[in-house]
Amino acid sequence: MIAVDTNIIIRFLTRDDEKQYKKAFSIFNTQEVFISDTVILETEWVLRYAYEFSPEEICNALVKLFGLRNIYL
Repeated sequence: MIAVDTNIIIRFLTRDDEKQYKKAFSIFNTQEVFISDTVILETEWVLRYAYEFSPEEICNALVKLFGLRNIYL
């Protein structure tokens, strides 16, 4: 199991950099992944203030992420 930081989650959820998205996608599809509470909070903050996601968009993104079979919180 590996722990991921906020940057990896942001790249996976926003797909704003295709090269980094592919690396993040690979991690989420080949590894068991631990996400700490702090990283979840940081992810929400970045999506809200840096990417200007609405609360609904943030909720949808996190539900998608938490629904992956290999995610541990």
